[in-house]
Amino acid sequence: MAAAWVNAFSTAGYALWPELMTALQCDELAESVASAASGADGRAGLRNLLQTCPAVRDLAQSPTVRDIISAALGGSARCVKALWFDKTPGANWSVSWHQDLMIAVQQRHDAPGYTAWSLKQGVPHVKPPVAVLARMAALRIHLDDCGPQNGPLRVLPGSHGRGEFDDADTAALAARVAPVECELPRGGALLMRPLLVHSSARAALPQRRRVLHLEFSAETLPAPLVWYDFV
Repeated sequence: MAAAWVNAFSTAGYALWPELMTALQCDELAESVASAASGADGRAGLRNLLQTCPAVRDLAQSPTVRDIISAALGGSARCVKALWFDKTPGANWSVSWHQDLMIAVQQRHDAPGYTAWSLKQGVPHVKPPVAVLARMAALRIHLDDCGPQNGPLRVLPGSHGRGEFDDADTAALAARVAPVECELPRGGALLMRPLLVHSSARAALPQRRRVLHLEFSAETLPAPLVWYDFV
């Protein structure tokens, strides 16, 4: 069974699990994140959850998640970022076709191939060489049902193996490659390569759509650069 999804992940750039977590686990995780976000003023997105929410840190290190990530990236891979997305009728956004190109580090240090520095909620972010991104993976765990009317993630299969795209190339690719909508039930998960071109539409029938987004890497960054988290 593992070989089948590993092959799909390698060739298409993504794999799906309809049942990664139980309903009870989803409820407990949502409560923990809500508690950690008590001072976030109702934001629809949260960062740095590996440091602010012990339950997220525990999940990233759990046997279930570790088994998946070890099969995808090797046993030395660790979680390097945790984000939370909370789509609601009052926060119903769309995201155009793009790739995830930024990583979080502890401090800014100029290094060859590391560009486009920025600060996100006080944390330095940088675009690493494509080779670093190509060896990463993101696990998106759904805390709510996400069907065709609720803004599911759309992906362009196989686009992860073509390097970084500029806006024109991304638009051209989206025009000729048939997208796949990644519909998932509550407790389901999507494993994807950050370089996989993806997007999401506004929900047609807005309901809550909470997603925990965990990024993993086994990469050692060039000194003195250090991952912001590595757990």
